Amino acid sequence: MKKYRNPANIHPPVAAYTHQIEITGSERWLALSGQVGRRVDGTVPEDPVEQLDLALENIIRNLQAANMEVSDLVKLTFYLVGDMDAMRRQEVIAAGLKGHRPCMTLIYVASLAAPFYKVEVDAWASRAD
Repeated sequence: MKKYRNPANIHPPVAAYTHQIEITGSERWLALSGQVGRRVDGTVPEDPVEQLDLALENIIRNLQAANMEVSDLVKLTFYLVGDMDAMRRQEVIAAGLKGHRPCMTLIYVASLAAPFYKVEVDAWASRAD
């Protein structure tokens, strides 16, 4: 069972996320390797926002392969290289998560595994059996 909390003794979330999610009982966990903005055919768009959209799609495909849904996500960590329009970034994340608000961290880094990658997203999910 998941309990989503934004404690009253700290500031409200500054974006569409939840401060904490407590998981109790019998849960099945799924850890994903960092997902990048790479299409099935191996191509990578130059636009970092398009890469973000593809990375989220790849997370959703991984969830589907494990018989899970977006609502099973409990933690996302976004690694971004360079500048990205914050409004577009928030719109893509909101559309990809369909209103779900897992715990999130956003980190700007100098580089990722290859110079053409501008986005990588790490994800954790859990689902009651």
